[in-house]
Amino acid sequence: MNKQELANTLTKAEHMCAHSGGRLTEKRKRILEVLLSSLTPLSAYEVADVYNSTSESNMPPMSVYRILDFLESEQLVHKLSSANKYVACSHIACDHKHQIPQFLICSSCQNVKEIAISKSIIDELDQQVVDAGYKLMNSQLELQCLCERCTHNAA
Repeated sequence: MNKQELANTLTKAEHMCAHSGGRLTEKRKRILEVLLSSLTPLSAYEVADVYNSTSESNMPPMSVYRILDFLESEQLVHKLSSANKYVACSHIACDHKHQIPQFLICSSCQNVKEIAISKSIIDELDQQVVDAGYKLMNSQLELQCLCERCTHNAA
């Protein structure tokens, strides 16, 4: 992401927060920027390390967790439960209605691609869960894959 795209994405994130009644403070913005600039998902501790290495003040991991919770509630970041790591939403700057996010996670390089899945697939999955006597608590799917680059490198 170049500097202009980053600036546009952060501006859009500020508008999204303001629209929902939240505020993208300078620290929250910097944490979001760390995730937007990362090529792979980061744990809260990794986010804190990057933030602290590029900032004049240190931020403890517990503060990073609180900020990540806020950013997740604003749908600006996603938590990958399988890895306990975070990625910035790839659709922050989009103007279209967001679909249900799914994540393709490269088992080799850890690169993540966010894709959308149709609501009908989730509805069908939910019905199968109900038929089995369970209640679906989270429709986010995290699929372990090999990205195109790693597939070519392995060949």
